Amino acid sequence: MVVLSKPALDHIPFITDHKPTHFPGIPTIDLFNPDSKTLLVKACEEFGFFKVINHGIPVELMDSLEAEAVKFFSLPQPEKEQAGPANPFGYGNKRIGNNGDMGWIEYILMQSNAKSISETSWVISRDNPECFCSAVTDYLSAVKKLACEVLEMLAEGLKIQPRDVLSKILMDEESDSIFRINHYPPCPDLQALHCNLTGFGEHTDPQIISVLRSNNTSGLQISLRDGSWVSAPSDKSSFFISVGDCLQVLTNGRFKSVKHRVIANSMKSRVSMIYFGAPSLREKIAPLSLLTGEGPGKESQYREFKWSEYKISAYKSRLADNRLRFFEK
Repeated sequence: MVVLSKPALDHIPFITDHKPTHFPGIPTIDLFNPDSKTLLVKACEEFGFFKVINHGIPVELMDSLEAEAVKFFSLPQPEKEQAGPANPFGYGNKRIGNNGDMGWIEYILMQSNAKSISETSWVISRDNPECFCSAVTDYLSAVKKLACEVLEMLAEGLKIQPRDVLSKILMDEESDSIFRINHYPPCPDLQALHCNLTGFGEHTDPQIISVLRSNNTSGLQISLRDGSWVSAPSDKSSFFISVGDCLQVLTNGRFKSVKHRVIANSMKSRVSMIYFGAPSLREKIAPLSLLTGEGPGKESQYREFKWSEYKISAYKSRLADNRLRFFEK
């Protein structure tokens, strides 16, 4: 990567290591398929990333929230700035975290509880906060249910009991789950350049599981096990699900959190909505006992830690850092 000197792009880094080709091999999991549990486990082991179809969430629910987000992001910049800066919640622009990471992005960040959604709605949509609040609440309720369903299917696929051993972590009333709406504006200046611009830099998600839905604009890329980067085809009617760092620990490294990034688009606007399913701050994270034991590959690879400890460590790091290295045995 090199850094742009163009003032309008504010030192956002170029990406020079990728040719924009789609990768048809990303697993697509039909939740109605009787073999879906086995296929989910395989996808988490091989990619840490997959697409879910036949998920039961109405497209209208997704479109309604996207429309509310687009309405906000279309406002004049001074009006949007009144809803921020994100610290970390609220409206943010270009800066990702407090450690120098930059991207061609603006976003809304909130906790996934009713209080945070309500407070954010009043600063994001002062004319009609109830409409924004309702759209977020309905969407999050459906997506959280989907995340829990996937985690329960994974538990069954791994043959671990009880079935809700993973999903109950997200169901905790004090869950630290967050919700993020990202907007990547078109960047016409890229047309004259022969490389890509960072929308959101490469990283893994610290939480347990991430559920993403975007509009029909491409930009999301994942890193394969050999280190190469491939584009995930856009699909506004489906969800992309990522393994997070905590799920990697809970499965004792059997599942790997996936490194991913977003590149800016020269002509089209990209809107993505991501639910990050997280434990409560007091929750202790360690490899599940049924996935550890005696024998090669069964030894516990990580020490036990509280989510609050890991969260503090993660947010002190840069996006591309390997956060789990401090928690390995």
